[in-house]
Amino acid sequence: MTEAGAGALREILVVLVLALVGLLLAVLAAFAPWYATPADAGGGAVVEMHSPQRAGPGTGSVAVEAR
Repeated sequence: MTEAGAGALREILVVLVLALVGLLLAVLAAFAPWYATPADAGGGAVVEMHSPQRAGPGTGSVAVEAR
């Protein structure tokens, strides 16, 4: 192998190692917990969803028609 070929191989290896390190950091950032939670958190809170009321008789609001 010539001197230029050894340098090119070394450069490719450096690029591959840096790419693998970047991939490892991306995986760690994606799957690591982003905030600390207490050990006795007890799970998530329940959230109730309510749809908006339509204006009409008995609702106390005024119906506005679109023009």
